Amino acid sequence: MTAAITTSGLSKSFGDVEALVDLDLEVHAGEVFGFLGPNGAGKTTMIRTVLDLIRPTRGSATVVGLDSHRDAVEIRRHIGYLPGDLAMYPRLTGKDTLTYFANLRGGVDWGYVDQLAQRLDADLSKKVSDYSSGNRQKIGIIQAFMNRPQVIIMDEPSTGIDPLVQQEFQAMVREVAQEGRTVFLSSHTLSEVQRVADRVGIIRAGRLIDVERVHDLRSKAIRRIELVFDTPVPAEEFSHLRGARDVEAFDNAVHLSFDGNMDELLAIATTRHHLVDISSEEADLEEIFLAYYREAGV
Repeated sequence: MTAAITTSGLSKSFGDVEALVDLDLEVHAGEVFGFLGPNGAGKTTMIRTVLDLIRPTRGSATVVGLDSHRDAVEIRRHIGYLPGDLAMYPRLTGKDTLTYFANLRGGVDWGYVDQLAQRLDADLSKKVSDYSSGNRQKIGIIQAFMNRPQVIIMDEPSTGIDPLVQQEFQAMVREVAQEGRTVFLSSHTLSEVQRVADRVGIIRAGRLIDVERVHDLRSKAIRRIELVFDTPVPAEEFSHLRGARDVEAFDNAVHLSFDGNMDELLAIATTRHHLVDISSEEADLEEIFLAYYREAGV
């Protein structure tokens, strides 16, 4: 089966700034692929280059087997695209806006559009100028899905939408993949993609560090842990533990970043002291990246 997206040595420089460097990537047909990196890492540059919105400095890309530059017009018939900064006419209603996009694509199934609007709780009768940022984002998501494209490319799609709508959006993404179509999801938020993505590519400073399955990436995560005891416990009790970093003690609590064996941590916490409470939260994406880079030696 033809790959949904491929890049070969894809690079883009803006003057002396290398925004994208020798990107080699293959996104499989029928998968949800997450493209992860901090803001400014090169995610949007990659998308715009693949879609021929900007020209690469060197290298090439294909979408559904078509050359991204030579076949750019034909590619538009096979993709849905949600940019990170979708511009819409403020005086048009949501329905007018979707009609405009539908006409560009030669028409759509309006029954399907209505289903999407209902699922996302989008009111299409209001003017764009009256929408909140989240409601504008809903219109953007609908226009990316509405022509049932082979490949849907989205840049930070969950920006501004509430958690319940995010759940429905994630269900829509999974359905697309189940139908054998492809979703390319760019984000700086791990939680946004880990629920739906099959694989993720990690990009930093314009360079693709690696491609991982989501399960493997999550196993690298550092967690922030708080241990609360009935009496003060010195930080030194935990600082020697493998996988423990930034260990600090405050009154009866110990805070640390941890990516080691939880059994070893709990053994110290419960056999030497009286543990009153424990809380853990997943590290943010930057911490996970830093842990990954240390392991990869980058």
